[in-house]
Amino acid sequence: MRIEIATLFPEMCERVADESIIGRARRAGKLEIACINIRDYSDDRFHRVDDTPYGGGMGMVIEAEPLARCCEDAARRNQKKPHIIYLSPKGRVFTQQKAIELSRKEYLLLVCGHYEGVDERFIEELVDEELSIGDYVLTGGELAALVVTDAVGRLCEGVLSDAECYTEESHYNGLLEYPQYTRPPEWRGRGVPEVLLSGHHANIAGWRRVQSLRITERRRPDLYERVELTRQDRKLLEKFPEESPPPAESEQEKNAVREPGKGREDAP
Repeated sequence: MRIEIATLFPEMCERVADESIIGRARRAGKLEIACINIRDYSDDRFHRVDDTPYGGGMGMVIEAEPLARCCEDAARRNQKKPHIIYLSPKGRVFTQQKAIELSRKEYLLLVCGHYEGVDERFIEELVDEELSIGDYVLTGGELAALVVTDAVGRLCEGVLSDAECYTEESHYNGLLEYPQYTRPPEWRGRGVPEVLLSGHHANIAGWRRVQSLRITERRRPDLYERVELTRQDRKLLEKFPEESPPPAESEQEKNAVREPGKGREDAP
């Protein structure tokens, strides 16, 4: 997949896109990411791309022509029309399902607005869809574009070591992810659920499914309402009743001298 980010701040985007898993995928050739400076497509001697809004108001608006030139040049360079996305608080909210859908496309061009936004005529003429990463306003579209790049890029073939790395994560199947634990088995008086130490893979899978269902029900009832429980789900909910994992025995408790008949050492 190729992802290009059209921005007024290409260095900012390059810095983030060159780090962590996405950065490694770029260097390995699993993912192509390029950052384009919108100012390069300005006719202004000072490379300005914005002007005051018609009708008055605060701030500046990015002109349609530099944006259009940028997108059209990208299509010419790559000999392929990109799927053009404008990052905007007015767009549809970006979700995991949208990330999955976009990961199946060959070429994305993410356009970052700034100031008071962009000329609406550019959106009408060239943009395929508008996306928002949440119900709030940022100073520009760069952070939103990087969120989309990361969420989509990690789903592309070869970026993660195995598809299971993301298929069991929150939102992929409409549920939130189950709790995760690692060493040590005891930490600050808290233990790991015994089923995870059992080595019984079927029980572990069942427990995780139940935890995903219960966490989703508690924290995101809007998502849970859309879940269709299977007969197997209902059996698992009965098999794994809701309970908090028992706290691990502290070192002080382990080393305490118990009265005869009250400690487990005295059990037959």
